[in-house]
Amino acid sequence: MPAENRRLLIAFESDLREINRQTINPAFAKLKLADLKPVMLMVAKARAQYLRALYDIALKAPDNTPSAADIERLTQLRHVYEELIKGSQALETAIEREYLDVDK
Repeated sequence: MPAENRRLLIAFESDLREINRQTINPAFAKLKLADLKPVMLMVAKARAQYLRALYDIALKAPDNTPSAADIERLTQLRHVYEELIKGSQALETAIEREYLDVDK
């Protein structure tokens, strides 16, 4: 990669970090681990609901064949779980990239 391209990408990444920080950081008070626990708990509960539903369906499904209603419920729970995972990953990324201030 040419040196000019590398310099451009370095400047781009720096500007991107600063723009994200200026935009995201004011939306939050300085975060502590305790502040993030409700997010972790919410994701864990969604995971538990999804896994429990899967297990319950398997226990009651005749011939190991879930009903359409079972699949619809499982799909809804998976959607919630996956959305919460993506949100928590986005929060983690914002912390890793220093878009948010954190208290140690």
